[in-house]
Amino acid sequence: MAQTLAMPVAPSLSAICNGLSFLSLSNRLSFPSSNPPQEIGGLSVKCARVGGVEIPNNKRIAFSLQYIHGIGRTRAHKILNDLNIENKLTKDFSEDELITLRDEVSKYMIEGDLRRFNALAIRRLKEIQCYRGVRHIQGLPCRGQRTKNNCRTLKGKRVAIAGKKKAPR
Repeated sequence: MAQTLAMPVAPSLSAICNGLSFLSLSNRLSFPSSNPPQEIGGLSVKCARVGGVEIPNNKRIAFSLQYIHGIGRTRAHKILNDLNIENKLTKDFSEDELITLRDEVSKYMIEGDLRRFNALAIRRLKEIQCYRGVRHIQGLPCRGQRTKNNCRTLKGKRVAIAGKKKAPR
């Protein structure tokens, strides 16, 4: 992904336009009509976009769908079973299959809607000052884990306390 963003625009335009000069670009623009993906510098131009996310071409669709926030292994297999689609590579899908897949995925709460829903739920807990909300405010675990030794992810790096000595062994 980073390589795609770092690529200059002009070479990719020249590859898409089949070597047309810049002056004739304003008059017409022709795209290759072949179905296989075009390779430019080792990067594949064709990529499937499902649920607002570009999913990888070189993986099976059950694993590619898991790149979408809100779709895990179980939901990906459920989507494939509902559509009666076999678990083949993403690049082997036809346009019609991708359209039906997009329609099925759009039935679920994914990506931005799911993130927004979760953020609103946490904000509500903070506003009503319940136990879980207070733990979120303090940056501590709210599901009953012990905090004496672990939970470094939430608490952050250890802070040395001045004047406190280690117990002798």
